[in-house]
Amino acid sequence: MGAVTTTRQTAVAVDEDAQYLTFMLGGEMFAIGILGIKEIIEYGSLTVVPMMPAFVRGVINLRGAVVPVVDLSARFGRANSAITRRSCVIIIEASTEEGQAQDIGLLVDTVSAVQEIPSSQIEPPPSFGARIRSDFISGMAKVDGKFVIVLDVDNVLSIDEMSSLAEAGQAPALDLDPR
Repeated sequence: MGAVTTTRQTAVAVDEDAQYLTFMLGGEMFAIGILGIKEIIEYGSLTVVPMMPAFVRGVINLRGAVVPVVDLSARFGRANSAITRRSCVIIIEASTEEGQAQDIGLLVDTVSAVQEIPSSQIEPPPSFGARIRSDFISGMAKVDGKFVIVLDVDNVLSIDEMSSLAEAGQAPALDLDPR
């Protein structure tokens, strides 16, 4: 499978304000462009799929379609998200390089609000210091005096990378410590 790209534009607008969905994950505020979002649903029952990477929590049935659910916390190399009554799944419509549409769910702790963030308030991603990979970050926005991490959904949901991680997870671990 090829790389996933959202079918709706998620890039930061250069000269105008853009709307972003803000959400909490592990006590930090994140944002993604609303044009890439199909819907937001309450966390429900998942079907666990064997031999998937730890960040793929399972699949849900969304009006007859099988939708994989990615735990963003685990995708960022952290512990799996704790499921609470405020846990939500953000459904993103994505497409592969072959142009096939695929819905993917993102498990988050809680959805906050849709906010209009002027492009002048979004800085480039930091080269160091962030607790997630810099290629996952589109920028850092200032909202109400606090930083919000604007995600690059295309990199976070790269099917090629997620597939290679799934294969690596199935291989036996190598002990690289020479001690």
